[in-house]
Amino acid sequence: MTNLGVPSLEDLLPLEGRRVLLRADFNVPVQDGRITDDLRIRAALPTMRWLQDHGASVVACTHFGRPQGVPDPRYDVAPIRARLAELAPGVALLENLRFSPGETTNDPAFVAELIGGFDAYVNDAFGASHRSHASIVGPPQRLPSAAGRLLEREVAVLGGLREHPNRSFVAVLGGSKVSDKLTVIESLLEVADEVLIGGAMCFTFFKAMGHEVGASLWEDDMVERCRGLLDGGAAIRLPSDVTALGPGGKIGHPDAGGVVRHMGRSIPEGWMGLDIGPGTSAEFCDAVQDARTVFWNGPMGVFEDPRFEAGTRTLAEAVAESSAFTVVGGGDSAAAVAHFGLADRIDHISTGGGASLELLEQGDLPGLRALRQSRKETA
Repeated sequence: MTNLGVPSLEDLLPLEGRRVLLRADFNVPVQDGRITDDLRIRAALPTMRWLQDHGASVVACTHFGRPQGVPDPRYDVAPIRARLAELAPGVALLENLRFSPGETTNDPAFVAELIGGFDAYVNDAFGASHRSHASIVGPPQRLPSAAGRLLEREVAVLGGLREHPNRSFVAVLGGSKVSDKLTVIESLLEVADEVLIGGAMCFTFFKAMGHEVGASLWEDDMVERCRGLLDGGAAIRLPSDVTALGPGGKIGHPDAGGVVRHMGRSIPEGWMGLDIGPGTSAEFCDAVQDARTVFWNGPMGVFEDPRFEAGTRTLAEAVAESSAFTVVGGGDSAAAVAHFGLADRIDHISTGGGASLELLEQGDLPGLRALRQSRKETA
């Protein structure tokens, strides 16, 4: 497996008596002052324990929500600090990084304030490493720095998908907007044997093929690029059927009425495609079962509505049952496998949706480049 040349924790030794600033991603869901899922905190435990076992004093920092550069009680990290104290006694937590406007603008003055009194820096926030924020790219310029265990694992898995996947390699992409993922599709087509496309993204491809898509979500300015991919013989597989909601229906409100029907690629006026159909589900599952490497990012439909969960559920079950090396690329697809109780049957679930896609697309991230530069300067 690859680490893309980033320094590891071992490169920071010796650490006895040294203070280490740990950039973590503790952006966890909080409701009524209580954390509803502490997975991101627990994911950083191996790094925190390793640092403490080697004599370091650890202080963590994280962003939480989007407080727009000013203190906001809605985004106070007190619940996170309390849970961290339970899981990793002795690890302190700074205030929300985004309470300062200098975090998102990468202000050198904020970087200097952040690293004051520290001897080393560790980045274990993969989900934020695609952003050139102060806490991600600033400290490595001034302190000996390394990747934490979580970041290292993400880089090894996702970098390995780009460089040497076991064949055949099948990528499954869903979600709402093709504009968000078209460059990822183009990059994956260079390394994957086949790219399966579901979710609302497929309707822009349908338009490029000359089909009517009714009231389904599609993007007019993306039609030509989609047509170019299809005309160029790209290894893209699109749904052969969809599950659609008729006029008068409301997404997420089954009681509001509206007929649900399976249909082909041409969708009548007023109808909205909201899931892949049963035929497509079977086809996609067959492709997943025949693969040796599977990457999945994005649901196949509006799985939050039980009428349109079948495609995503069926795919999730196929990925979980597959003997392939399976990777779920964070975001809504990670939420889906958790929703269906299948998370423990996936080989790797990424902690960063946007970061995982950018790493697959570009082969690097700002946070990784910063760590590599740090090793050069401090070696």
